[in-house]
Amino acid sequence: MKRRTFAQIAALALATGFAAVPASAQDTLKVGAVAPKTGPLAGGAAVSYWPNVKLWVETVNARGGLNVDGKQMMLEVIEYDDQTNPGETIKAVQRLVEQDQADIILPPYSTGLNLASAPIYHRYGIPMITSTATTDKADELSAQFPNVFISLGGAQPIALGAVEVLTELRDRGDIGNKVAIVNVADAFGIELANVAKPAFADAGFELVYESSYPLGSQDLSPVMKAVKSADPDAFVAFSYPPDTFALTEQAQIEDLQVGAFYTAVATAFPSYAGRFGESIEGVLGIGGVNADDEAFQTYAARHEEVTGAKPDYWASAMVYSTFEVLEQSIEAVGLDNAAIIEHIKANAFDTVIGTLDFDENNNNPSFWTVGQWQDGVFKGVASTGREGAVDVVVKGPWK
Repeated sequence: MKRRTFAQIAALALATGFAAVPASAQDTLKVGAVAPKTGPLAGGAAVSYWPNVKLWVETVNARGGLNVDGKQMMLEVIEYDDQTNPGETIKAVQRLVEQDQADIILPPYSTGLNLASAPIYHRYGIPMITSTATTDKADELSAQFPNVFISLGGAQPIALGAVEVLTELRDRGDIGNKVAIVNVADAFGIELANVAKPAFADAGFELVYESSYPLGSQDLSPVMKAVKSADPDAFVAFSYPPDTFALTEQAQIEDLQVGAFYTAVATAFPSYAGRFGESIEGVLGIGGVNADDEAFQTYAARHEEVTGAKPDYWASAMVYSTFEVLEQSIEAVGLDNAAIIEHIKANAFDTVIGTLDFDENNNNPSFWTVGQWQDGVFKGVASTGREGAVDVVVKGPWK
C-alpha cells in the first residue's frame, strides 16, 4: 500500500471525520520548506527565513530530535526555491506532499506568497503558522481556512503605529506637518498604504506626495527626486528589502532632510546598518524587538553561532517562534494535523519572543509595529502589547 504523509492523512481525516495517525515508524521526519532563493524577495528570505529553518532543524536535532508519541525523530530538510512566484510556491507544496512525502511543511515567505498558497495548505490540511505575512485579512482567512494563523500582525495596526509615532513627533514639535508616502505595488505595500493615507489625513497631516512602484523596480531615483521636490517633513515607504536599500541610498544622494524617515521590510536587517553606518541613527521602520530581552539575546547569539549571520530585529525571531509553536504542538499531540491545529488554537506558547498565542480569528494580537535605530540597535518603539518599548527620537541629518 502506498505510504501517505501525515499531511495527506490529516487532510483525509478532516474530510471523513476519522482521527489521523502518525506518518510512519521512521526515525527521520522530512521537513519541507519553500521560499525565494531567487527573484525580488530572495534577499529578504535569505535574512529572515532560510537561516531560521537551518537554526531550528539543527537545534532540534542537537537535542535528539522531536519527541513524537514517545519516539525521538530527527529532522531532515527538503528545500525549494519558489523564485518569488506564487505559482511556483503552490507547485512546490504539492510536490512536497505528493512526491517527497514530507512529514512537516513550513509556511512560505512574504505576505503575497502566503496569501496565494493558503488554499493549497488548506486542501492538504497542513497547519500554516505564517511568520512573514502582514495582512488585515486574518478574519477572512480564518473563516475560509481555519488552518491558517497570522503571527506578524495586520496592516491596520502596523500602519497606524507609524501614524501614531509620527504624530507624537509632530506634537512634540520635532517634525512638521507634511508627509510623503510611497509603497511597493503588491499585497503588502498596497494594504499598508491604503490604511496609512487616510489615517495620516485624519491625524491632521498634509499628504504632499504619494506614489507606488512595481515589485522588483530597479531604479527608484525618480521616486526620491519627486519626494525631495515635494519638501516633506516626514517620509514613509512601505517597501520590501531591495527598495528599502535603494530608497535610503537615493534619499542620501538627494540629501533629503526630514525629521522622520521610515522604510519597511529590511530596515531591521543588520545589513542595513552595515550598508549605511551611523547615518541610520533615528531611522524608523516596520517591526522591532525588545532588544534587551534575555531570551532574544540568547536566540540571537545561537543564530549567529549556527548560521554565521546575525538575525534581523523583527521577523527573524518571529519566524523561529512559529517553528517553536509547531514543535511544541507536535510533541503534545503527535503528527496529526487536525489535532495540531486545534492545539495551536487552544494554547499559549513560550517562545524566543515571549508568549505567543492566537485569538478567535487565529491572529496574534501582540506584536511590534514600529522600531527605530538607536545607538546601533533597532529597538521597538511601538507595539500592540509587547513589553520593552523605548522612547522615539527625532532623526538627525544624514551624515
